[in-house]
Amino acid sequence: MNLVEEKFKKLGAEYAPGQEVRQSTNEVELRGEKIPGTPVDFSHGDVDAFEPIPGSLDVFIEGVHLGGKQAYTEYRGSKMIRENVAEKLSDYTGTTINADRNFIITPGTQGALFLATGSTISRGDRVAIVVPDYFANRKLVEYFDGEIVPIQMDYFKTDISAGLDLTQLEDAFKAGVKLFLFSNPNNPTGVIYSKDEIRRIAELAQEYGATVIVDELYSRQIFEGRTYTHLCAQNIVDPENVITIMGPSKTESLSGYRLGVAFGSDKIIDRMEKLQAIVSLRAGGYSQAVLKSWFAEPDGWMRERIYQHQAIRDDLLAKLRAAEGFKVRATEAGSYLFPRLPELDVSINEFVKILRLQAAVTVTPGTEFGPQFIDSFRINFSQNHKAAVDAIERIIKVVEEYRK
Repeated sequence: MNLVEEKFKKLGAEYAPGQEVRQSTNEVELRGEKIPGTPVDFSHGDVDAFEPIPGSLDVFIEGVHLGGKQAYTEYRGSKMIRENVAEKLSDYTGTTINADRNFIITPGTQGALFLATGSTISRGDRVAIVVPDYFANRKLVEYFDGEIVPIQMDYFKTDISAGLDLTQLEDAFKAGVKLFLFSNPNNPTGVIYSKDEIRRIAELAQEYGATVIVDELYSRQIFEGRTYTHLCAQNIVDPENVITIMGPSKTESLSGYRLGVAFGSDKIIDRMEKLQAIVSLRAGGYSQAVLKSWFAEPDGWMRERIYQHQAIRDDLLAKLRAAEGFKVRATEAGSYLFPRLPELDVSINEFVKILRLQAAVTVTPGTEFGPQFIDSFRINFSQNHKAAVDAIERIIKVVEEYRK
């Protein structure tokens, strides 16, 4: 296998969200027993169950009517829209974002993540990533020929912080790591970093001259009034060493428009624009217009969305905690759960396949988020409420069939 083949083999897309073909049946079969139930793909949220921001289609159509002016924006995005969104995000994060110098619109937050890592990682660079964390982080570091330095997060240790090993992070910086990449809220566990953890990350980055890329995709969907701390608002680390990634694709269900943003370091944003110019030219021109509806939802809309997701979360937690052998920490933000399974007679990959074929449920294996998570799986519970609960019951039933 040559180096190019090896690089792309590591990327893998078999567990990427949305890869499963949707099934249209109201009945599944588990070891010969017919079980009523709707197929559920927990690998991503269901925008049929949670529709996009009201009026987002109208704003998109307005963009279409602008014609070429909107279709062919600047590479970093329409100046008018950048100014609109930068002002809203400045208010939201408690910082100052310059729409001209340190802001870019990208094809989804995935696009922003690719551009940010591609603008900061060179061959042989040592990059610290959290374990567990979003699976693309590891894949992108490897794709750009960086060396992964794992930082452990003991998310079962406490419920007042994420459980990040800050000593291990400092040791990584001491050993020459110049980039730290993480998501907050964490994907896959849904935990939020405490204020003390965020401040310490900022202090360490400043002390060792490291760059930090933080993905805050789910930072609006916070449960139970928990405190969320934006790294970019900490007046500790040099702003030229911070990139923040956000977008409306998840909580706001605008994933189909492929919209994301990144803001922070002028130097890195400039690099990201140059890279975007050869990768995709720009985020979809007409889609960019939809960002005007972001942070401009009808009164009460976001509060209701959070309430509905928390209700699903609570029901799923109750089911899992009542089942023998499962261990799960409550999601604090976003729509992910990362349960630990009891010991089974099959591997995690076999278990995932069995779920799909016998119970019509798609989940993401824990090994996508770190090689040691051979007994965990991730679900996105942004689904039809009843269908999600039924699917969890089927998962528990499969576990009982294959319990060691």
